[in-house]
Amino acid sequence: MKNEKTDLKVPEHVGIIMDGNGRWAKKRGLPRPIGHTYGAQTFRNITRYISKQGVKFLTLYAFSTENWKRPLEEVNAIMKIFRQYLVDALTDFRDDDIKVVFIGDKSAFDPKLRELIDETERISEKRQGMQLNIAMNYGGRDEILYAVKKLCKRVKGNGLSPDDITGQNIADELYTAGQPDPDLIIRTGGEHRLSNFMLFQAAYSEFYSTDVLWPDFKPEDFDKAVLEFNKRSRRFGGV
Repeated sequence: MKNEKTDLKVPEHVGIIMDGNGRWAKKRGLPRPIGHTYGAQTFRNITRYISKQGVKFLTLYAFSTENWKRPLEEVNAIMKIFRQYLVDALTDFRDDDIKVVFIGDKSAFDPKLRELIDETERISEKRQGMQLNIAMNYGGRDEILYAVKKLCKRVKGNGLSPDDITGQNIADELYTAGQPDPDLIIRTGGEHRLSNFMLFQAAYSEFYSTDVLWPDFKPEDFDKAVLEFNKRSRRFGGV
C-alpha cells in the first residue's frame, strides 16, 4: 500500500521497541519513572500518527517479561501509568477508530488490571481502523512456548500428528494469529537487538534502529524509518 502524499510504500505491520525512557529522564536529572510518563504521551501521539499513514497493524513493545527485574519503584510506576492509560483508552482512539488488543501473559497482572484490559479490548473490538497490539508482560520465547503447548494439547486431544505440524500451525497459535508478520521493526534508543520481541514473526522483518530516545520520537522520525524501509530490497530468501 502506498501513501498518497509521499508515494512511499507503507508497511502493513509495524513493530516498535520503545526504548530509552529511563535514559531520557537520567539525562535531565529526573527519576527514571518520569521518563515513562513522557514516553506514554509519545505512545499516544505516535499511535495516532501511524494510524493515519495507512498502517494496518502496529505492535508496541511496552513491557517485557524481563522488565519485572527492574527496581520495584520503576515497575510500580509503569503499572500505574499503564492503569491510567487503560482508563483513558476506554475513550482514547475512539475517534481514530483504533482497535486495541493486548498480547502477552495477562495472568501476572492484578485482577482489577485484567478487568480493565478485557474492557478496553471489548469496547474497541468492532472498530475498523488500525489494530494496535500492546505487548505487556510479553516475551518472544514465551510466546513460542505458549503456541507449542497449545499444539501439544491438539496432538493429545484430537489426533493431530506431530509429523503434520507446520510453521503455519505454530503461527496460528501465537498471540498475533491471523495477522501478517511485521514488515518493519523500529527500535529507539540506539540499540541493535530484538530483545525477545516477536522472534517467530520477525524472521524477514526489516530492522531500523535510531538513536532517538522514545520520549523524543516524533512523526518525522517514523517517516525516516519508512523512507529507509522503501530503500530495502525484500527478497525473503530468494534472488
